[in-house]
Amino acid sequence: MLKISELRNREVVNVVDGKKLGTICDLDVDLENGRVTAIVVPSGGRFCSLFGGGKDYIIPWESIVKIGVDTILIELPGPTDLKR
Repeated sequence: MLKISELRNREVVNVVDGKKLGTICDLDVDLENGRVTAIVVPSGGRFCSLFGGGKDYIIPWESIVKIGVDTILIELPGPTDLKR
């Protein structure tokens, strides 16, 4: 079992281009089905849209390749431009 608090401390890296996106600040959850649908990573090193005017990366749960001890590997082809 994995806790949300454990996910928040892990670096998110796109395996396609090696880009480090940051750490998870939030999750999108489907309450009807009780499933996580996406992870949210703030762009530009901000803390969950509180500071700065950038957008957040919205990464579909299906794009997660591996959840490691300190890193979450995702696979997003092309430029990482999935933003809110």
